[in-house]
Amino acid sequence: MFHEVVEGRTGADGAGETLDGDEVTPAALLAAFETVVSESIAEGGRERVADAASVDRAAVEAAAAGDVGGLTVTEAAAIVGVTADRDAETIVAELRDHLLMGMATAVLDVDTIAAGIDADLTGQEVQQALEGRAEMTLAQLAEVMAVIERRKP
Repeated sequence: MFHEVVEGRTGADGAGETLDGDEVTPAALLAAFETVVSESIAEGGRERVADAASVDRAAVEAAAAGDVGGLTVTEAAAIVGVTADRDAETIVAELRDHLLMGMATAVLDVDTIAAGIDADLTGQEVQQALEGRAEMTLAQLAEVMAVIERRKP
């Protein structure tokens, strides 16, 4: 779901404007992630989403109010998974596949990505996050994804 943001769908229902080229900025991606998460919360209801996703109610409330940057990718996937046809693990796995394939296409390594983002992550920390050995927030994901997408041929 989150990787689909740069494939032309910015909303949970697939609606929205296409992000491409110079428009793929961390801010634009984070705004699109906000749309996906907030639409899922609106569709599923705050209480139901918090319970079904096993995400802290305060985090769900913050996300519903538009503050998604601090959510982990796993939490965001769990929230979106409540109203999507896929479970959170599948959403995260598809996202990781998309990021790793994007890195291969753009001929990027984790150190280059770490140098190209504002988030305070080392190359090793980027690698751990991409492999699922460490958590990454949606704000960090937006930065990493923007670097990858802008470098694709």
